[in-house]
Amino acid sequence: MKNARDYIQIFSDGACSGNPGPGGWGAVLLFPSDQVLELGGGDPQTTNNRMEMTAVLESLRTLEEHPGKINFYTDSTYVIRGITQWIWGWKKRGWKTAEGADVSNKDLWEEISKLVQARGPQNKIEWHYSRGHIGIPGNERCDEIAVAYSKNAGIDLYEGTLRHYPVNILELPKDTALPDMKSPGEKKVAHSYLSNIGGLVYRHKDWPSCQRRVSGKSGAKFKKAGSAAEEIEILKSWGLGAATEIKEG
Repeated sequence: MKNARDYIQIFSDGACSGNPGPGGWGAVLLFPSDQVLELGGGDPQTTNNRMEMTAVLESLRTLEEHPGKINFYTDSTYVIRGITQWIWGWKKRGWKTAEGADVSNKDLWEEISKLVQARGPQNKIEWHYSRGHIGIPGNERCDEIAVAYSKNAGIDLYEGTLRHYPVNILELPKDTALPDMKSPGEKKVAHSYLSNIGGLVYRHKDWPSCQRRVSGKSGAKFKKAGSAAEEIEILKSWGLGAATEIKEG
């Protein structure tokens, strides 16, 4: 029985250890013909946002000769808001922000914008937010590829039929709504503070307890998290997996 999909489905993700630091990106493309193609790459000195954008850019480059609608899933709110909301104002102001500063990652935004425009309305891209590290197989696989490249570790990229692909790429997130943006100047309430010394991560309820652990420690990392989901993103930015044990500090 032939599938009912008449669109190309993409999952993508980026990872960076240190932010800036060594990074990687990954993408999984599923064609209407039920062919699956994994993509991935790395950069020895980059940022998480650049890796998220590179995953999108390389996916769209791969599809330049493949017409048709695209359903694109990414866990980067920066990418989605940038390409669907902010980019029009940036262009109008000569690639300046509303505050007059240069737009970050202008080179990648320009390339992505060109590829999106070149597809035209007949090959529309639908952008979907896929919250990271909640068990969506496509997102988890992209994260695995991205982290492997960020660590310069070997990983086999799949190219073949959906039937033999070991990842359930057809399992999609039920809620793809973007999280609300905070108002300018609104203080972000801390869910926790994470500290990382040599890969051993602790969760602290307040900044003083976190500060006591990292103060004077060479190579110590620390960051405030606004939610449990953001804790996972912080682990990811440190090059650690979502399953990393977090001890209570």
